[in-house]
Parts: sequence; C-alpha cells; structure tokens
Amino acid sequence: MLRLKRVLSLRNAIHHVRNLPKQEDRLIPAIPLRDPSQWSSKRFLDIYQFGNKEAIEKERARLKDEMNRGYFADISEMKQHGGKIAMANKIIVPAMTAMKFPALEVSYPDGVSVKLPISSAKSDAPKASVLCLSFRASSQAMVDSWSMPFLDAFGQSKSVQLYEVSFIDSWLLTRNPIKKILLRIMRKSKPAEKNNVVQQQIVYSFGDHYYFRKELKILNLLTGYIYLVDKLGRIRWQGSGLATPDELSSLLSCASFLLEEK
Repeated sequence: MLRLKRVLSLRNAIHHVRNLPKQEDRLIPAIPLRDPSQWSSKRFLDIYQFGNKEAIEKERARLKDEMNRGYFADISEMKQHGGKIAMANKIIVPAMTAMKFPALEVSYPDGVSVKLPISSAKSDAPKASVLCLSFRASSQAMVDSWSMPFLDAFGQSKSVQLYEVSFIDSWLLTRNPIKKILLRIMRKSKPAEKNNVVQQQIVYSFGDHYYFRKELKILNLLTGYIYLVDKLGRIRWQGSGLATPDELSSLLSCASFLLEEK
C-alpha cells in the first residue's frame, strides 16, 4: 500500500512538471547530468521548489558561476603559478577587521562530527588554530609543506590546534552507506602520531561546499589553502599553495602573536 502511494505521488509530481506554464519552464535552469558530483541533496530539493522564484534565480546564478569557472581554468592557473593563488600575509590581520571563518561541519574517521572552527571566549579555548583545506588529493603535498613545520614549532603547546580538512563533494560519496565505508577506510590509514601535545587532526567534510567556498573566495580547487584562526574564529592570516620560507616564518610569527594576545 505504501509503495502504491509513493508511485502515485511520483506520477502526480511528473504530471505537475510536464504541465508547468511556459514562463516557469524558462526559469528552471538546465542541470548538467553527466557529472553526478555536481549534485547534492540540497540542490536537488532547491530545483523542485518550482514556485520559489528566488530559489530558482539563485540556482541559475550558481550554475552560471560554475560554468564560467571549470577544471581547465584551474589547470591553467596551476601551470602559471603552481597553486600560489596569492602570497601569504606578511603581518597579522588586525582583530577589528578580520572576517569570521565560516562554520564548517566535519567528521573524524571514527564518525564523530564537530563544527569548525572551535572558538570560545573562555580562557581554556585554543588561542590559535591552523585550518588546512584540501579539495583535491593533488594539494596534499602543499598542505604538508605548512602543517609539518607548524607542528615542529608548536607541537608542545596546549593553546594550539591543527586541522587538515579534506572536502568530499561527490554526490555518490556523500550518501550515508558509502560515507560510512569511506570513513572506515580512512580510519585504517591513520598516520603515525608524533609525541606531541598538538596532533595532526585529519577530518572530512561531506556535501555541497559551494557557498562555503564563496565566502572564502576560493576558486581553484587544485591548490591547498591555509588559515590561521584566533580563539573567536576570526581569520588572522592566510596562505595557499606550497609554503615558502618567508611565508612559513610569517605564519609562525603570527601564531606566536596570537598565543601572547590577551
């Protein structure tokens, strides 16, 4: 009986779509079906908000933006500057002008979820957090060029955190059964921990990250991005690509400043 109701409901929905007015048809964007990684549950629902013109226009703007910026544009940039989108900050960003790092839900390999950045005004909150963002496996070496020296410098500090965030936006891999299997595999490949107070916390973010990337103005998905965040979740320093000696020195000095900041 339940299955029959679902079939009838689906048939009614299809009938409704076929009989939409011509004007509404023009408002509905054409979605590329060849690449399932372009889909997410959130986008799927938005598309079927046929009576919501604002949602439709928002989706159209997004598709136009994504079509204007493709994989080959990322490759071209990588050839030009090797992933160095911009030179890292030389000095720390003043607290009054620093923007907040967008809230991001991540999962540990054991399935536990938390929201980054970990921020609080309490005295026991970490004073400095480094968030290393990687959207493709090709950027792992870039992330390591920042995270390893940072751990060597601040590995014994109780006021510092380091997160390496891998983004998984494939529609298939974000489905719960596949997601659980993927996390189980990642748990088995956990890197050996050093004898440090600060550990290399590897986490994963599943789903649609388009608007998260928009907030941080992230365009190229082939490079790595590094953010130094204070205890209130504000971005006080940022870098990208492979670390240079001068940029590493800048990151370490800015982190030291945050540890002394009151």
